[in-house]
Amino acid sequence: MSQSRAPAWVVPMMRVGYSARGFTYILLGGLVVSAALTGGQAGGTGTALASLKGEPFGNAILFALSAGLVAYALWRFICAGMDLERRGHDGEGVIARLGQAFSGAVYAGLAVTAARLAMGSGGSGGGQGTQTLASWLLQQPMGKWLVIGAGVITIGAGGYYGVKALKEKYKENMRATPTSEKLDPMVKAGLIAHGIVIAIIGGFLCYAGWTSDPSDAQGMTQAFEAVRSQPHGQLLLAVLGVGLLGFAVYCFVEARYRIVPARAGDDVQTLATKAKAKARREGHRVASQVG
Repeated sequence: MSQSRAPAWVVPMMRVGYSARGFTYILLGGLVVSAALTGGQAGGTGTALASLKGEPFGNAILFALSAGLVAYALWRFICAGMDLERRGHDGEGVIARLGQAFSGAVYAGLAVTAARLAMGSGGSGGGQGTQTLASWLLQQPMGKWLVIGAGVITIGAGGYYGVKALKEKYKENMRATPTSEKLDPMVKAGLIAHGIVIAIIGGFLCYAGWTSDPSDAQGMTQAFEAVRSQPHGQLLLAVLGVGLLGFAVYCFVEARYRIVPARAGDDVQTLATKAKAKARREGHRVASQVG
């Protein structure tokens, strides 16, 4: 992939997009922690955005967030279409790029929700989008299995975030700086927490397919309630909320330090390349001591 296929404006658009995503998750994580402490209901991203209504400059912030989320959606679409992260054209690369495009579609929808809230229209309720998808799929041939398949894919997407955290795959495109290294534990926790929420939503989809009832397909609100219903659920919900605040930190770290491989070149030191260099030095040191 030549750098000419990655226009310069892609990078600032990416940074704006990740910043808007991070701000959204600050709102969401704060609401979840508050719900855990007070016993109130934790809502999804739409509820988090709606919490700005009535606040000073709330509508202006919602319009700004809508624009930022559009930037994030466009970044994901362009990244997938132009393969800016050099995923390639093999099976694994195509799946990764389809995931990027799907992420873009999700955040385009969230941008519409923010704009509607700013203009005085109600946002979608928790789980409504998931139920709409399940209802449409159930009307198709073999609809039950399509919904179950969508659930399995969603669970896999949640698992991907966990793998991304544990195998530190996010470090491949993250510039190595003292700050990005210091925030690494919060980044990992955030990715795992986000993955857990997505996997629970995938479980709801699978169940909706099994029962052929779209009302069983639920979103974030019900995912949080499912966590609360477990033993020590209030504590688990609080931990999950803190984890989502960690995901907001991850988004801001991405906004500041993420590189676009198709523009950055091969000489930028990322967290991954720094870790590999450190491992090599340690290996050489051990070998010299043994020798």
